[in-house]
Amino acid sequence: MEFNNKRLKITTLTGALLGIFCIIGVGLRLGFKGNEWYLFGMWYNRVVMGITIGFAENWKIIPGKENQTKNAIIRGLILGTIITSAILFSTNFKDIPSWGAGLAYGIIIDLIATKKT
Repeated sequence: MEFNNKRLKITTLTGALLGIFCIIGVGLRLGFKGNEWYLFGMWYNRVVMGITIGFAENWKIIPGKENQTKNAIIRGLILGTIITSAILFSTNFKDIPSWGAGLAYGIIIDLIATKKT
């Protein structure tokens, strides 16, 4: 199977853009001042999520070309959960909203990339 460079670019960019939304959301909730490293870590988590989802194109949970959208949703949810849980664990389960956003962002990143490639 051939590697899809276009998909990786889309997922990485989408993760970086969604990471900006995380910075804004977390900054409004917790404050921007004094949380710069945490905000950067949140953005970085979303970029890593995008890169990981970009490499996972060939991971098919449900066989068949007609199941591309279902695969994107399930794959994005699984990888989003795994990656965003690092935030949840590192905050002693104190940042549940960011964890929930990560679940949704995993799905969004994979759906966008799957539709565009």
